[in-house]
Amino acid sequence: MNGTVVTLFLVIVVATLVITYFAAKKTQTTGDFYTAGGGLTGWQNGLAIAGDYLSAASFLGIAGAIALYGFDGFFYSIGFLIAYLVVMFLVAEPLRNLGKYTLADMINARFDAKKVRGIAALSTLTIVIFYMIAQLVGAGALIQLLFGIDYWIAVLIVGVMMTIYVLFGGMTATSWVQIIKAVLLMIGTVIIAFMVLAKFNFNILGMFSEMKTATAHGADYLNPGLKYTVPLDTISLMVALVLGTAGLPHILMRFFTVKNARTARSSVVTATWIVGIFYILTIFLGFGAAAFVGEEIIAAANPAGNMAAPLLAEVLGGNLLMSFVSAVAFATILAVVAGLVLSGASAFAHDIYGQIIKKGNATDKQQMLAARYASLGVSIFSILLALFAQNMNVAFLVSLAFCVAASANLPVILYTIYWKRFNTTGAVTAMVLGLVSALILVAISPNVFSPTEGAALFVGEPIFPLTNPALISVPLGFLGGYLGTVLSKEVDLKRYAEVQVKANTGYRE
Repeated sequence: MNGTVVTLFLVIVVATLVITYFAAKKTQTTGDFYTAGGGLTGWQNGLAIAGDYLSAASFLGIAGAIALYGFDGFFYSIGFLIAYLVVMFLVAEPLRNLGKYTLADMINARFDAKKVRGIAALSTLTIVIFYMIAQLVGAGALIQLLFGIDYWIAVLIVGVMMTIYVLFGGMTATSWVQIIKAVLLMIGTVIIAFMVLAKFNFNILGMFSEMKTATAHGADYLNPGLKYTVPLDTISLMVALVLGTAGLPHILMRFFTVKNARTARSSVVTATWIVGIFYILTIFLGFGAAAFVGEEIIAAANPAGNMAAPLLAEVLGGNLLMSFVSAVAFATILAVVAGLVLSGASAFAHDIYGQIIKKGNATDKQQMLAARYASLGVSIFSILLALFAQNMNVAFLVSLAFCVAASANLPVILYTIYWKRFNTTGAVTAMVLGLVSALILVAISPNVFSPTEGAALFVGEPIFPLTNPALISVPLGFLGGYLGTVLSKEVDLKRYAEVQVKANTGYRE
């Protein structure tokens, strides 16, 4: 622990608390709390979306995965980037036009049924908790490395901070923390990438040639198959990453923070540019860490490779750059977990409490109170789970959240917007089958059971061979929606026609 690290961390913490203080003054209604009153501009929301998306998985997890596994680690970058095209062309505009605060609002625009809303809220909470664990694991490893304090204390520090943001500042505070953090993260990434390129004499082809001999893997480092030896496993991972973003509740919630669908579209374009540039630069982060830090040091700091980027910063720019990068990574995690807590809290307070328990009759004051209690509950539960996931790669943990989102949420979103025959039974079946199949297959996969001690949570032979079950669970989600619809007699073409008008025009009575 040194003065530079402590100072930069304190600056980040104080700055975010000041933002929360001013945001709290503007957070008077549930609309302010959930969606910042719909007052963000396109570029502001684009930066905030990028901030939400460029999480610990992107900055810490992908850099570590590329450093340790070369080409196979870059699969995450490819998948995360392509996923934005699905969001931009299929989901962003209709979602903004149909929804109010949450994903369940959008689905309920067509199916006014409590069971649909309840299952959508449950799916949201499941995804949020998976994603939260990843962020908290990254935060714990980072603070443990820098300050030499116990992992559990580090997780608690982040947990307390994120809860403060959400309890007092709501979406306004979360959005501005995301915007500032996205700018800082891009600055840090560009600086490191430039310094890595300088080490390779600004010769990108030369860099690739040198990487053939820079690691113990030799030329295999630049070829697929180092980590994902089963081709089906690779395809399954890519299915989860490409389709999952369009079902992530904390990303979808961002489209309700702007005034109309046109602004929502422009914010996705802004976010896509930022995210695209960042993921290209992850190549330099990963290669630089492998070449100048070394696999042994990276694995010693954290077995999953999550500390590759901060360690590379230390090698290239000394203590100052490492302190800056670590502080930015810390801000990254704080901002993302705040957004996650907010989406989880809104699913409970707005959908379960406000619409199901109180039947839409909850006052603003009651909903705000319920949202704050829910924020506290989501935070505590995620912290407890994160304490047991210390040695898991954060990019992998996030890929599981993407898998659940692609399996449970995406089929319902697409069917709701584009299939006129779709009905309530189909919506319930799609969400339940997608969610349950994804969770069960993960529970019996090599991530949970492994013959090698320490490689997974439990020692034993996995029943399901794929590390990411999206290849099976996503088609099951779509199949469930199809069968549930065609085997039931419910048809409401008038409601579909109304939804089509609203989805394409944004018209509301």
